[in-house]
Amino acid sequence: MNAKEKYQSLLVGPIERFDQRNDMFRRARYDPVWRERAKRYYGPAQGQDRAGYTQEDYALRNGAWYVERFFAMGIYGSNLMGLYAWECPDPRRARLPLDARIEVSDPAEVSRKIKRAARFFGASLVGICELDRRWVYSHVSNDITGEHTPLEIPEEYRYAIVMAIEMDYRLIRTSPAGGAAAATGLGYSKMAFVAGLLAQFIRGLGYKAIPCGNDTALSIPIAIEAGLGELGRNGLLITEKFGPRVRLCKVFTDLPLVPDEPYFFGVDDFCRQCMKCAQDCPSRAISFGGKTTEALNISNNPGVLKWPVNGEQCYKYWLANRMDCANCIRVCPFNKEEGWLHDLVRLGVKNAPWLAPLFVWLDGVLGYGRQPDPATIWDG
Repeated sequence: MNAKEKYQSLLVGPIERFDQRNDMFRRARYDPVWRERAKRYYGPAQGQDRAGYTQEDYALRNGAWYVERFFAMGIYGSNLMGLYAWECPDPRRARLPLDARIEVSDPAEVSRKIKRAARFFGASLVGICELDRRWVYSHVSNDITGEHTPLEIPEEYRYAIVMAIEMDYRLIRTSPAGGAAAATGLGYSKMAFVAGLLAQFIRGLGYKAIPCGNDTALSIPIAIEAGLGELGRNGLLITEKFGPRVRLCKVFTDLPLVPDEPYFFGVDDFCRQCMKCAQDCPSRAISFGGKTTEALNISNNPGVLKWPVNGEQCYKYWLANRMDCANCIRVCPFNKEEGWLHDLVRLGVKNAPWLAPLFVWLDGVLGYGRQPDPATIWDG
């Protein structure tokens, strides 16, 4: 079974387009029960007298989110604004060419240059796939205007350029404290920055481009199709280089490109045996069981064979913690910095899946995944 066939085998179906309104974060905006619960989380951040939750920690988190919250608005479903605008608001000021586009005689060469530009703008990983409309939201929910409207991406947008943004290893290790929340916020701000710049680069070539964060479409299946990684037990994309310690953004375009293929490197077999994310999830939102195509609640999309994550349980912990939680990223054995030893383990995971229990044991013995003192983010 080749990579494409293996990926297709996971799409058991039927798969309906997901309504963004059912995303757990959207539900906290419109559902009266969840909105009431979320008031304390989204209200003014009051520092506490404990490491990881001081006023400095909250300020670092909020500062990291600044670009996303004020210049992108993707988390609010406002996908026509700022860095995620579908069209350049002022082509003349942006110095875009008028009615001029490059001739694409070699899509492979153009794809190479697109990836180079993406990395130049700040992407840690980049891949390309054809846009599967099943992953585009059926409706978008705008938290600012309250509008809930159908969404259609014009047919000329055939390709998706998917980018992964690495999050800070040291800060993610402090989850569920403020350092990890700041790393997450910076990831979202970088998503908007990178996607917005790449979209503008493509417009400068004379083609159309729609930059997206978590808005517009489901990022993980598109990233899998673009060859960036596999879906893990924790419900996140696991990349070979950074594990799940990434944020995803994408650009849809009509620029002729050459798609990449899905890439499998042992995640499925490893996650089946590991269980560290499920064991360290404070809300017990991650399954210990086998894969299923069934949904746990309306925040899951059925039809794909996967380990379902209970978003309601996860979000309850966020609200109680008054910070994000990234424990399932922190403890994942794929979450490692660069190093020859980790490269050897990755090779073992890919080619010798029976060694997974040994790798998990060594991960614990060597202390990986343990939370350090959250105050250490201010050292150095």
